Amino acid sequence: MSDGHRVNYETRDNIAYIMMDRPPVNAIDNAMVRALHAALKRAAADKRIRAIVIGSAIKSVFCGGMDLHMAASSTSLQIRDFLRAFYIGTMDIQYDLPKPVIASINGPARGAGMTVAITCDVVLAADDIDLAYPEIDVGQIPAIHYVHLPRQISRHKAFELLFGGLPIAAAEACELGLINRLTPRDELESATHSMACLFAEKSPTVMALSRQSFLRANDLDYRRNIENQIETFCNVFATDDGREGIKAFVEKRQPRWHGD
Repeated sequence: MSDGHRVNYETRDNIAYIMMDRPPVNAIDNAMVRALHAALKRAAADKRIRAIVIGSAIKSVFCGGMDLHMAASSTSLQIRDFLRAFYIGTMDIQYDLPKPVIASINGPARGAGMTVAITCDVVLAADDIDLAYPEIDVGQIPAIHYVHLPRQISRHKAFELLFGGLPIAAAEACELGLINRLTPRDELESATHSMACLFAEKSPTVMALSRQSFLRANDLDYRRNIENQIETFCNVFATDDGREGIKAFVEKRQPRWHGD
């Protein structure tokens, strides 16, 4: 079943499967954010659901990042509204969920795709995928990851990934703690289902209360820091180089940086 023409929602064995489905690369736009939010709220409200999986219905990719064609036609105010919905809105929904959420990464994940993944509690991935934060190459910043990534891995390695923009192989990402577990591609679906079933077997009451306690213990200043990064993103977006980077991507050419 399609939810908002961007997301497929299915249930199996008390597990909700929320599968992004916007060919060719699941680019995140306003409609995708609304569809993801609606699906998460639907799963939260269904008492039969004990665990949630977020994945991709497109076999070759998890998520290519933010829709830069949308960004190219947006004002700074519109981008601020998008980021608040995507970052803060998604975080608030995830924070209030009484059920664990697993990200199942079946293909390359870029920028905003990594944002979808990190809002989840557990990340599983195929062993042949790679991850990247390429925003720097289009004159933008992976704002939420300035807060998240140094908390997950070393500060110096985080700087390399965020400011270099180069992909990181799944094996290294797993060693750094960005991914919980790797599986061969043809085993990812079954491995994800098995982990979801493991969580689904637990007491829903204890899971809800303990997940809330876990998030409160670990995310004390997270929201405030994310709000600061939204402002930084909007300031970068409004610069000449910020606009040039997105324009160059849309026009399929190399950006001509002005340094302004």
